[in-house]
Amino acid sequence: MISRSTLLHLRIPFSLFLLPIFLFAWSISNNHFLGNVLLIFFIIHFLIYPASNGYNSYFDKDEGSIGALKNPPKVSKELYYTSLILDVLAIILGFLISWQFVLMIFIYGLVSKAYSHPIIRLKRWPLISWIIAGFFQGFFTFMACYMGINNYGFEVFSDKQILFPAVLSSLLLWGSYPMTQIYQHEEDLKRGDITISQKLGIRGTFHFTGIFFAFSSLGFFYFFKSNFGNSTALWFLAFMLPMVVYFGAWYIMVRRDEGNADFTNTMRLNLISSICFSLFFIWVTLENL
Repeated sequence: MISRSTLLHLRIPFSLFLLPIFLFAWSISNNHFLGNVLLIFFIIHFLIYPASNGYNSYFDKDEGSIGALKNPPKVSKELYYTSLILDVLAIILGFLISWQFVLMIFIYGLVSKAYSHPIIRLKRWPLISWIIAGFFQGFFTFMACYMGINNYGFEVFSDKQILFPAVLSSLLLWGSYPMTQIYQHEEDLKRGDITISQKLGIRGTFHFTGIFFAFSSLGFFYFFKSNFGNSTALWFLAFMLPMVVYFGAWYIMVRRDEGNADFTNTMRLNLISSICFSLFFIWVTLENL
C-alpha cells in the first residue's frame, strides 16, 4: 500500500489543473478514437503528471504550501520510487498508442525531472525554467496528445494549422506559470531557488499574467473565429468571464494588502481557470462530434 504522504505528494488534483491542454487537443481533433482518448487522459493525468509532481516534491522537500497541498507532509524514499514506477507504467501503456507518443512522454519525463534534480535543477534559473515549463506543459504536451488521439506521427510538426494552437497552449501556460509561484517566494528563497515571480514581484506577477492572458485570449479568439466561426469565438469570451472577474477582484484585494497573494486565492484562480477552459473545450468537442 502507498503511504498517505506519498499519495498526497503525487498531487493528482493539481494535475487536473492542466486538463485544458488535453481537452484543447481533443476539441480540434479530426479523428476521435475513444479508446485513445481515454487511455491518453489516464496516462497524462494519472501517471505522467503525478510522477513529475512526486519526483519534484521528493527533491524539493517543501515545508510550506505547494500546488494543491497546503500542508505537505514529509517525503520518503517511497515517493521517489513510486514516481519512477508511474513513469514506467506510462511508457508501457503508451505503446498501446504509438512509439511516437511513448518518445514524447519519455522526453517530457526527463525534462520534468531536470526541473528539481539537484544536479541540474532548472528551478535555479528563473527565465530558463519559465520557458521550459511553459513549452513542455503547453506546446509539447498538446502535440503529444493530438498525435495520440488522432493516430498521427511526427508529420504533425509540419502542419501549421496544428502548430498555432500548440503555441497558444504555451502562451497560456507562460502567462499562468508565474502566478502559481506567487505565494512561494519565501519557501523558494530558503532553497536558493529564484523564480520568475520573485523577479517580477507580487504586483508585477499580476501584470505579467494579465498581459499574457490578454495576448493568448486574442490568439484563441482568432483561432476559433477562423476555424469554427464567430459564434464559437464569442462563446470562448463568455466562458472566460468568471475567470476574468475573479482575477480582477483578487488583484484589487492584493493592491490593498499583498498578504492576499496566498495559497488559497492562487488555488481558487487555478481551479476557476481550469473549469472555464475545460468546459469550453468540452463544449467545442461535443458541438463538433
